[in-house]
Amino acid sequence: MRLIPSFSGLQAAARASRSGGHAAPASQPPSVHPARLIVLISLWLATACNLPLWRAVVDLPGAMNLQRAGFLAAFIFIVAAGNAAVLALLGWGRAVKPVLIFAVLAAAFGSYFIAAYGIVIDADMLANVMQTDTREATSLFTLRLPLVVGALSVPPIWWLLRQRRARLSWLKLTLHQLLLIVGSVVAAALMLLWVFQPFSSTMRNHTQLRYMINPVNSFYAAAELAVRPFRQDQGPVQPVGADARLGASYAAPANKPPLLVLVLGETGRSGNFALNGYGRPTTPLLSARSDLVTARDAWSCGTSTATSVPCMFSHLGKEGYESRKGRYESLIDVLHHAGLAVLWVDNQGGCKGVCDRIGETNTSSSKVPGMCPDGECLDMVMLKGLDERIAALPAEQRARGTVVVLHQIGSHGPAYFRRSAPDRKPFQPECKSVNLQECSKEQLWNAYDNSIVETDHFLDETIRWLQSHDGTAQTSMIYVADHGESLGENNIYLHGMPYSIAPDVQKHVAWITWVSPAMEQRRGLTTACLREAMGAKRITHDNYFHSVLGLLDVQTGVYKPQLDLFSGCEGKAPQAKG
Repeated sequence: MRLIPSFSGLQAAARASRSGGHAAPASQPPSVHPARLIVLISLWLATACNLPLWRAVVDLPGAMNLQRAGFLAAFIFIVAAGNAAVLALLGWGRAVKPVLIFAVLAAAFGSYFIAAYGIVIDADMLANVMQTDTREATSLFTLRLPLVVGALSVPPIWWLLRQRRARLSWLKLTLHQLLLIVGSVVAAALMLLWVFQPFSSTMRNHTQLRYMINPVNSFYAAAELAVRPFRQDQGPVQPVGADARLGASYAAPANKPPLLVLVLGETGRSGNFALNGYGRPTTPLLSARSDLVTARDAWSCGTSTATSVPCMFSHLGKEGYESRKGRYESLIDVLHHAGLAVLWVDNQGGCKGVCDRIGETNTSSSKVPGMCPDGECLDMVMLKGLDERIAALPAEQRARGTVVVLHQIGSHGPAYFRRSAPDRKPFQPECKSVNLQECSKEQLWNAYDNSIVETDHFLDETIRWLQSHDGTAQTSMIYVADHGESLGENNIYLHGMPYSIAPDVQKHVAWITWVSPAMEQRRGLTTACLREAMGAKRITHDNYFHSVLGLLDVQTGVYKPQLDLFSGCEGKAPQAKG
């Protein structure tokens, strides 16, 4: 017989006294052990929030039989156990609910973008997202996004917020968390051993699957991105080409100052340029010219702007750039060291650090009638007022020569229909949605090809603008795209996949060169020789840095003539007489 009332009994008696003798019903739900919260949320993440992953597993080559079903179940178990281990490691005490809510939201957003665009999530993709400006980000937000994210996140978060976490002593909490972490790892390891042969084979042959495991992919990418500054980009910016000087061509009395326009293309996949053999007339103006050189076998340094732009303007090349241990100046700095005037005009999301020491002019938010519909400017806006911008550069530098970088919005997706003027849309009907899977293949390709038609017009006008300066300068233009694009092939859209598994269409880029007759004479070049040297030769962004220096006759110790695409043609044409 119990004579001493419990504490809970005293609480009940007190409630009864306050309510006139009747016991008030308990207002709080029973407490739930934190480990149970973690395990249940981990199961939700492994199932509902990983539907794109499981769809990809089901769609792998081979019939869906009992063995495949067993492998799928084991894979789900491994993902759930892995999620539990990670969440138990991050969510301690009062932090458990915020950590679980954050994981659910991250998984919900990740699931939407993986399903909608076929992307995978890694550190480079996360870096690209973080560097995306508001204009680009808003183009990805559609009605479907909140519906999908809400369906995947609201039910578990609503349930989670209604649960009362059991309060454990510090010692018991530590013991239980460690048991959950170890137990989850052991359970995942045992299951992995059971299906090791098919699992290892699948992951080896279909490496994209590892980037689809949600939200561990996002957590891993965030961690890699966080430690990346400690491995590279450390310390002050190291000078590059501080010894740069202008070559002998600048001393020739007959030579005028060079004027080079570097058009930094955006999302220009080589295969959709008629100039490169595409079956549709996407480049009618450029194809009609006889003074162009197009490189049909050109490849990018990365699959996103955030990677490719700093890499192609670097002296390190792709391998050196990826393994760098410090920060370095860029091609822009080398040109400035040589004494040339340099101007960066941007109609996109910025120069990604390449032009930090000279600054940039951004035209993307301009309000020029006829060029900026819906608050987004077409690339033609960069040519408006360009003469005035050049005139504002130091006269002493302009007297030596000028380099202008025009950074396009180009064919940036998914809103391809916004990248071309109304009177330059020959391919109809075009996709007018950013939910690309809602459009037919024909509509999607029409919208993208119309953006190439706009680039064709922009490049032709840029060449005409350069030709209008033939009286005062020796002119040339180099157009190179930063990366390509996926347009639904294998249900993959946009770009930014890890380079090792990215499809070729995300890496095969357009590269077009125009050199005026005066510039040909200055450097002893011929268009015919350049076509032979560049037309079918495999080239990469590694050639870009050195080819620009070679064309401009800028001499420096970091210049590598073997990577200069112009070096093999120099001296093949008669020089201008003084």
